[in-house]
Amino acid sequence: TDGAFILGLAHVLFKYNLIDWEFLKEYTNAPWLVIQAPGTPKDGLFYRNEEGKPMVFDKKSNSFKPADRIVPDDLDPAFIGEFETPEGYKVRPAFDIFAERIVKDYTPEKVEKITGIPAETIERIAKELGVTALYNPIELPIEWTDVWGRKHKKMVGRPVSFHIMRGIASHTNGYQTARAVFVLMMLLGCVDRPGGHLAKPPYPKHIEDLPKPKKIKSLDELAFGKPYGPHLGIPQSPDDLLVDEKGNPLRIDRAYSWEFPIAAHGCIQNVIPAAYQKDPYDIEVLIIYMANMAWNSSQNIPYIIEALTAKDASGNYIIPKIITIDAFYSEMVAYSDLVLPDTTYLEQWFALSLLDRPPSVASGPVDAIRQPIVEPRDSKGEKLDVLPWGEVMVRLGTKLGLPGFVNEDGTPKYKDWKDFLINWQPQPGVGALAGWRGKNGDKHFVGEPNPKQLEMYAKNKGFFYYPLPEHMRYYRYANKDYLEWAKSVKFVKRTDPIIMNFYVETLQRFRLAGQGLWEGENQPPNDPAIRERLVRYFDPLPFWYPPFEEEVSGKDYPLYAFTKRPQWMYHSWDSQNAWLRQISTRNYLYMNPKTAKKLGIKHLDWVWVESRIGKVKCQVFLTECTEPNSVWTWNAIGKMAGAWGLKPEAEEGHQGFLLNHVIPHSIRMNGREFYYGDPITGHLAWFDTKVRVYKAEDQTPETYPEFKIEPLPYIKERWVDVLRYKP
Repeated sequence: TDGAFILGLAHVLFKYNLIDWEFLKEYTNAPWLVIQAPGTPKDGLFYRNEEGKPMVFDKKSNSFKPADRIVPDDLDPAFIGEFETPEGYKVRPAFDIFAERIVKDYTPEKVEKITGIPAETIERIAKELGVTALYNPIELPIEWTDVWGRKHKKMVGRPVSFHIMRGIASHTNGYQTARAVFVLMMLLGCVDRPGGHLAKPPYPKHIEDLPKPKKIKSLDELAFGKPYGPHLGIPQSPDDLLVDEKGNPLRIDRAYSWEFPIAAHGCIQNVIPAAYQKDPYDIEVLIIYMANMAWNSSQNIPYIIEALTAKDASGNYIIPKIITIDAFYSEMVAYSDLVLPDTTYLEQWFALSLLDRPPSVASGPVDAIRQPIVEPRDSKGEKLDVLPWGEVMVRLGTKLGLPGFVNEDGTPKYKDWKDFLINWQPQPGVGALAGWRGKNGDKHFVGEPNPKQLEMYAKNKGFFYYPLPEHMRYYRYANKDYLEWAKSVKFVKRTDPIIMNFYVETLQRFRLAGQGLWEGENQPPNDPAIRERLVRYFDPLPFWYPPFEEEVSGKDYPLYAFTKRPQWMYHSWDSQNAWLRQISTRNYLYMNPKTAKKLGIKHLDWVWVESRIGKVKCQVFLTECTEPNSVWTWNAIGKMAGAWGLKPEAEEGHQGFLLNHVIPHSIRMNGREFYYGDPITGHLAWFDTKVRVYKAEDQTPETYPEFKIEPLPYIKERWVDVLRYKP
């Protein structure tokens, strides 16, 4: 219900005029005019002039003006009202549409009924946010120049900030809730300003300039040795989707299809179920890299194991071959035909690159390396015959003659993985690492490859940090000096202001497609469930709707159940770590004592946790730190007996448990089965599962269901009774 709470705060801010109107005017599209023409292809799109520029209504001249002239011409754009254009369109500012919504639908009293948060608390928090942001600003005596050439003697900040991650995103209403948070930040004017939410370089960027999926209409267009382009990106319209002529998905995970159009990270959780169902097609080989998809990284594990082991009528595996790259004997490894053993991050060279997910800080870009500090050895000190995946990738790419790994004459481009990290360039002068480029290491960000680059990183404790000058650390969406510098180092392609999307026109394009009004090339299939999904959820302004599971599970399953990542483990790694096993070899189901009392459950009872797809037996731990309507546990402490180099009798396989067994992998809506995720992004809804919990009649201290695998012979040989460090 976070989205409803956020929109309730927005209601109060509007009610008391606690809004940074200047920020909305100059840096967002909140005053841009939206066409009101239901039933036509232009409905909900921005009103544009003949040059294609979005328009505003200027109250000073009482006329329509291009939005990009707001600052240069000192316009006073309307935020409220309805106007008629010379062409006869009715238009309203985007903010006006949003204001009507929050005034009508998100009063504190209505939000209280949704969230359980008292109306007076919602009003108090909103006032605290607004008053702090607008009447207690931070002022830094730093001169800066905006993209329009105006000189400012100081930087004014709004000391209110927000941080959101999976707690917001991992719901079937996650995208619109995240949108609500960022709209709230725009209302308060606290984006990339002192005291507010700060971007980390290489961001911010112009969304329009980010890569889009390389469009194809059939998998037959793909050919060996001819790289076609990225199969991921940020679609701007239905025409950017990866679908065939009939609108069917081209990616097996359904990312960038009509089911999950804006799937920025793909939908890996859908791959195994889709391959099992042979929908949209069957596969020959499944390759998994460092993802434990047979266990804690999937939902409905009994179904996933069925998918991995199922055979057809001829006795052949439905998923014929599985290749896994992993550093440990994970559950996924156990179900694989071929395993490429990887090294850990302490045993390999690697780049934490600005091209991927860098460790940057708000004050400047940062990238880093990993470097081997130990050789791969087993618990007996014997050297292991393993290679880092990067090294394997370079060798395979070279042997296969892939264009990215060989020269025109067929000779290898790279000697090894280290050589790849130094010399690979996606564009001239830009490589995996930004620091110490140029033949002599005297250039940063853009420059020729430096043969000694990794050595220079190592001498600098493994990282590169470029502290931005103070006058370039804020307002980076409209900071002239920053944007010119960012363009020079190829972070951005242009120096125009980066206007924030208060209103997301891209979503309206998908909504029009659902209504049969999109005039582009790609059209959704004639499937009422998909079309209704596009119309209902692709709203260009944030709104709240109940998670899908509420409609399916109802009152039969009154509690929410979710998993959290333990701070002392990385995903499922580290149960084999002698030091970390001292923290936990098992996990519990955490429940509020008040909830337990109602259910007749006592501390450390064994209980059943049942959802609409199955049930799991585990031990309960009562704590006031748990919200009464929820239960939760740590993820991936419970293991499959025989995996991870642990002895089969280890607690992880018998007292530890996995909640994923009861998390659905799909949901039926409007007569059609969909994979379990946000309808816009496909982000997996980890936190939407509804369950009932009851005391188990059999209090035998053992979890259910249990899955077992046979430890590999060479792992058995390395078992020791006591794990200890041997210098």
